[in-house]
Amino acid sequence: MKPTLQAVADAVGVSRSTVSNAYSRPDQLSAALRQRILDAARQLGYPGPNPTARSLRRGYVGAVGVLFESQLSYAFTDPFAVRFLAGVAEAAERHGTSLLLVPLPADEAAARRAVENAAVDGFCVYCVGDEGWVVDVLRDRGLPVVTTAPRDDAGPDERYVGIDERAAARSVAAHVAGLGHRRVALLGDAVRPGVAPGEVRLADVADVAHPTTRARLAGFADAFAEVGVAWSELTVLAATANSRSAGTAAVAAALAAPEPPTAVLACADVLALGVLDALAGGGRPPVSVTGFDDIAEAATAGLTTVRQPAEEKGRIAARLLLDPPADPAAAHVLLPTTLVVRSSTGPVPGS
Repeated sequence: MKPTLQAVADAVGVSRSTVSNAYSRPDQLSAALRQRILDAARQLGYPGPNPTARSLRRGYVGAVGVLFESQLSYAFTDPFAVRFLAGVAEAAERHGTSLLLVPLPADEAAARRAVENAAVDGFCVYCVGDEGWVVDVLRDRGLPVVTTAPRDDAGPDERYVGIDERAAARSVAAHVAGLGHRRVALLGDAVRPGVAPGEVRLADVADVAHPTTRARLAGFADAFAEVGVAWSELTVLAATANSRSAGTAAVAAALAAPEPPTAVLACADVLALGVLDALAGGGRPPVSVTGFDDIAEAATAGLTTVRQPAEEKGRIAARLLLDPPADPAAAHVLLPTTLVVRSSTGPVPGS
């Protein structure tokens, strides 16, 4: 039998609450009594109060949960996710709080259990799709929630920090359109569940599966619509993941076509870097390439992209959870973005 708190209390001849105070409120005991209790616990092999049970009793766990759809390794390998989580961690450290990463399995029942069982004081919803049940489950738990994108049905009391995804994407697409490009390809991940890498036919941008990808593709489409290029005239390429190798695989067939695109606009820098990898062999006319996020590798590659403040987004997300403003309106934060033009874009060849 495992030794219990009661066993320690009996051995020392004190109450259970006194033993508990020796661990959680040592200022309530004399130094000598506390030492007697700790010595008895050590002799009996008692490890101390269960931290989970203690957290439940005091109603505070000391951890923030970060929800995301990808595998756990994504949090450590995706450049933008790493920077975002660094910002969250920086703010959490200031509050003496730890992080719990909660990847959502593809199976909804398993994902629900992951959300329902996470021992946290609040949730940051990062890079999660349209699954309305996620927010519903979080609301049912009665814990504070901050998202990294405003939902269409967001109420006045909801907390979010993000960017105007559509407007930011429109800015980089307008730059490409201004260079004369009309035969273009738009590249994103999570365009359609389960599709093979490469071109995918979509009747409308509203059919795109993931909200962030949908907003960015819509922004691209807005800019080209302004110069007379309809959605049906745009080539949409689907990547199977948000990674460099997935970008290379998704663009391969389009670049090998008889009339390849003169420009490829990617929804993320890592995808755009994969396009540059595919173009590195040469032997074809120049293709303009753009990304989104402005990760460190973008500058090295000379990639035209949209810069958004990853670390600041993470810091604000954590702050909205741990130290929310008194005015609910101040919990709705839209961060600025910047178009960064580099050498990966240029006029249409021969123009």
